[in-house]
Amino acid sequence: MDFSALELPKKDQRNREQRRTEKGTPPSASLVLHSYSLVVPSRLLSFIPQAAMANAASGIAVDDLCKLKFLELKAKRTYRFIVFKIEEQQKQVVVEKLGDPTESYENFTASLPVDECRYAVYDFDFVTEENCQKSRIFFIAWSPDTSRVRSKMIYASSKDRFKRELDGIQVELQATDPSEIGLDVFNSRAR
Repeated sequence: MDFSALELPKKDQRNREQRRTEKGTPPSASLVLHSYSLVVPSRLLSFIPQAAMANAASGIAVDDLCKLKFLELKAKRTYRFIVFKIEEQQKQVVVEKLGDPTESYENFTASLPVDECRYAVYDFDFVTEENCQKSRIFFIAWSPDTSRVRSKMIYASSKDRFKRELDGIQVELQATDPSEIGLDVFNSRAR
C-alpha cells in the first residue's frame, strides 16, 4: 500500500518534528508507521445490496422452494414440519423432508439425523390457559455434538441469513440433543 498519498495535517507534522528534535533525533532519521483505519460512512452502506452483506458470512444461498414451502406451512398449514439441509456441493439450503399435517411430534424428531446438522421448522399447536387453540412456528437449529465441526460451523454461520428468509418465525430453539427439543420445551417456550 502506498502511504505517500496520505498527508497529515500541517499542525500534526510540525508537532511530530518538534518532538523529534527535542529528543535529539533528526526528522529524517526515524520512520514512524501509523495504522490507518478505513471508516465508511453509513450513507454509503446503503448502496451495498442487503443480500450481499447477509450472505457474506457463509456464502450459502437459499433455494426458492424453501421459501415457498415455508409460506405454505405458515399460511395454508399444509405441513406440520419442514426439515432443511445445506447441500455443500450446491452451496445452498434445500428442503429435505416435508411432514404432513397428520404427522406427530415423534415423526418430526425421527426425521432429524443423529450425527448431522439440520434446520427445521415445526408448527406447534397448543391450548392456552383460557382454553384457546393457538399455534406457534418454531425454528430449530439442530446441531448434535457428534456432527462434524465443519458442518457445525457452516450451519452456525448461515443460520441468521436463512432465518431472515423465513418471515414469520415466532420462536427459535438451538438443540444439540433430543432433550433440548422435547415437548415440555415446546410447551414452555410457546406460552
